[in-house]
Amino acid sequence: MYWTMGIILMVLWVMGLITGSTEGHWVHLLLVFSLIAFVLAVASIGRRRGLA
Repeated sequence: MYWTMGIILMVLWVMGLITGSTEGHWVHLLLVFSLIAFVLAVASIGRRRGLA
């Protein structure tokens, strides 16, 4: 679930950069949120395997 959300946010961030809609640099929050989603995905994998 977190992987999918991270990928979608990353794609939206790239699309925002390509279209030039970086007014106020708010589009970079999508990058931050996608990185958080990837960290949560890795943490959930570790928790499932009993590593964390």
